[in-house]
Amino acid sequence: SLDFWRLLYTLLKQIHGGKWTESDAVDNQIRFVKSALWYHGYGRPELYQLPSDGSAGSRELLLAFSWLLHRLSLLEQLLARNRVKTGDETSVCMCEDDLPNSQKGTTEIAPEYGLEDRVDVRYLQWLNGRLRFQWRSLHAQHQEQCKLLHKIHLFTSGSHMDQILGHFSVTETDLVRQPENYKQLLQLLESETMQLEAFLEWKQLEPVYWQWMEAVLDNMAEEGNMSESQDAHVEKRGLPKENLCCPWADSLTEQIGRLSRDLMTLRDQLHKLITHRKAVWCEKVKTREEELQKEWFSVTARKIQESVELKLLDLAYLCAPKKKKKHGSCRLVFRSKHPASQTGFGRSVSKDPVSAVSATDVIRELQMREASLERELKQLQEECRRRLDEIAEGLDGVICISP
Repeated sequence: SLDFWRLLYTLLKQIHGGKWTESDAVDNQIRFVKSALWYHGYGRPELYQLPSDGSAGSRELLLAFSWLLHRLSLLEQLLARNRVKTGDETSVCMCEDDLPNSQKGTTEIAPEYGLEDRVDVRYLQWLNGRLRFQWRSLHAQHQEQCKLLHKIHLFTSGSHMDQILGHFSVTETDLVRQPENYKQLLQLLESETMQLEAFLEWKQLEPVYWQWMEAVLDNMAEEGNMSESQDAHVEKRGLPKENLCCPWADSLTEQIGRLSRDLMTLRDQLHKLITHRKAVWCEKVKTREEELQKEWFSVTARKIQESVELKLLDLAYLCAPKKKKKHGSCRLVFRSKHPASQTGFGRSVSKDPVSAVSATDVIRELQMREASLERELKQLQEECRRRLDEIAEGLDGVICISP
């Protein structure tokens, strides 16, 4: 079981992009494995009750390993992380944020802290300045890298054998300048080829593995190590189901149906809640309208209208179907024949236009997101100014000068 703990530790460390050494303490390795499994949603309590010396729990570790194989696509992630990158790649994310556009309601219910909980504002200003400096340094380094990549792609344009690419990457340019480095690259490619061959062999034997895991679960049930509630918990969250090689796909279908019914019920409840709160909000508006002076009412009404529109946008965003957008690592391809978009991002070397996205589209998406964030920032700043004005009114003999 100790070797199994080390195997899971090594695999999960690679998935999370961390460095690992065999000299790490056993209890630290086991603690990391339990934390990582909990982070990914593994719910069998028997695993977390295993001793920290690694002396027991080989069967529980086998269940956790099988869960990782299917739920996280463990082998696929490892292959993607250990892939030899011969081209110039960059990360592209055109997905929308999961957070709502407005968090204005959170400032209205902020807790009141005592004197002992307050933080010196000068320390916060120092942290903010340090963060800005590091961000600008990182941005400057990234710009310098982009300039160097552009020079390499421009100067080597037309030199590549592949007419779709048309230019060399940094790795290929380095091989042209220093041909003796090809041996190291060749070793890496051979190692990756061996990994891919092993993965293909595993895919052929994978149905046999899941059938064996069925037998393991049956033996655990026969030995009486799990109660009926734990049996249901294992079927629900223990091992992932697969229609092609696992006979318990019906259980997953039932769970999906039950989840769909729960979502429909939740949608109806949200609709009723929105209707109720809308009525309450209208009553508050009428009351507030009577209290406010006429010269201030138009300003307050405009702010309320903007807040309502923003919250409606949040609701529409949460209810709208998610569109599949580009996300992940893409290869940089310089396009000199198209002035409108000279740089492109391609997922693969293919003539299929669907598999590529131009830099112009990514820049436009980022500009739209930047404008949205700027609007939200201005709204939050206005809210903070209002709160500060309310606080300053209660301070006698203090003059507040805005920066």
